[in-house]
Amino acid sequence: MEKEKLIKKIKSLPLSPGVYMFKDKQGNILYIGKARYLKKRVSSYFRRFLNNKTQVFVSKIQDIDYILTSSEAAALIKEAALIKEHLPPYNTAFRDDKSYPFICLTKEEFPRLFICRNPHKFKEGLRIFGPYTNAGLLRQALKNLRGIFPFASCRGKPKKPCLYYRIHLCPGPCINKISQDGYQENIKNIIMFLEGRSDDLISRLSERMQERARAQVFEEAAKIRNQIEALESIMPSATMENILGIKRKIRRIEAFDVSNIFGAEATASMVSFYDGQPDKNNYRRFRIKTVSGIDDYRMLREAIQRRYQRMVKENFPLPDLIVIDGGRGQLSIARGELEALKIDVPVISIAKEKEEIYTPNRKTPIRLKPDSPALQIIQRVRDEAHRFAVAYHHVLRRKKIIGR
Repeated sequence: MEKEKLIKKIKSLPLSPGVYMFKDKQGNILYIGKARYLKKRVSSYFRRFLNNKTQVFVSKIQDIDYILTSSEAAALIKEAALIKEHLPPYNTAFRDDKSYPFICLTKEEFPRLFICRNPHKFKEGLRIFGPYTNAGLLRQALKNLRGIFPFASCRGKPKKPCLYYRIHLCPGPCINKISQDGYQENIKNIIMFLEGRSDDLISRLSERMQERARAQVFEEAAKIRNQIEALESIMPSATMENILGIKRKIRRIEAFDVSNIFGAEATASMVSFYDGQPDKNNYRRFRIKTVSGIDDYRMLREAIQRRYQRMVKENFPLPDLIVIDGGRGQLSIARGELEALKIDVPVISIAKEKEEIYTPNRKTPIRLKPDSPALQIIQRVRDEAHRFAVAYHHVLRRKKIIGR
């Protein structure tokens, strides 16, 4: 990647917690780190006054990728899992330093989890996760995880339940409040999370919830549903792709909106964003030609047909995601037109009233928190399409008035 494009990409990074990955020109991962504010942390590597060792490292960086998370504590867990998976060369010193904290899992009948700095001093066999870079964040992450999947802290089986049981952070194996199988289920879920397999974990829990609901064990199904919702609040937000269920990397987004006043001077707009930034050279305006009266659905259909019929005809690259301003009805119209053109591009719609996101493969809309980076970018793209459509509509109305 050219230096100018790299700097532009850094400027487009969000001020959100997450994990960043520096890559060389072959796409190999050089270094993985976590940050409370991605943009600030990544930018710090590209300042003028760096020591020679850091300058050599930075000169090898040709691309940057990142994963947004719900918090810096969640980023810490994701960072360690990615380092273990990819073994980046510039993380070697970090991996070999045994002074960093680890999460340790015992091999007892009811395994315990705890944080330690030197797991090799323990005589009993332990399963080890980490190392992690920040003990305070690690304690917070483990506390959050324990609230979802409670586990025991006490050695052996005390005669009386401890404080953790009373505050619902221990399932009470000491007083037979949970079976060994039930306890091991919690441990399996924790392991999947610590290994960075959050998506697999959510899928596993969803299947279990549906199974319990079909068996009419509704109390247990509700409990699993609550676990899923709690997990989604602390897990990597793994990115917009994961939230929308899209397998491809989303870089170019195109969004549509229509504008008219009682059917007069009807227009449609399409805006294009690349890597989260407006790409105004690829904005398009459509003066509606085939629709009379008030029919937003047909207007939308015409705009999509004109845009992508030409794209296919001239063999232009298609976007990674299409966003429609509206609800399920608008989504159905857009999807039908794309299918008629034999175009396989993910399409979603976002309704203004409750800011709900509709996707083709879900019966219920996706509801994201107002501070969700994924929601914010979708809102920004949608609002820009609306602004652009209204601006063009006003131009046409002024021309008509002057023409009189």
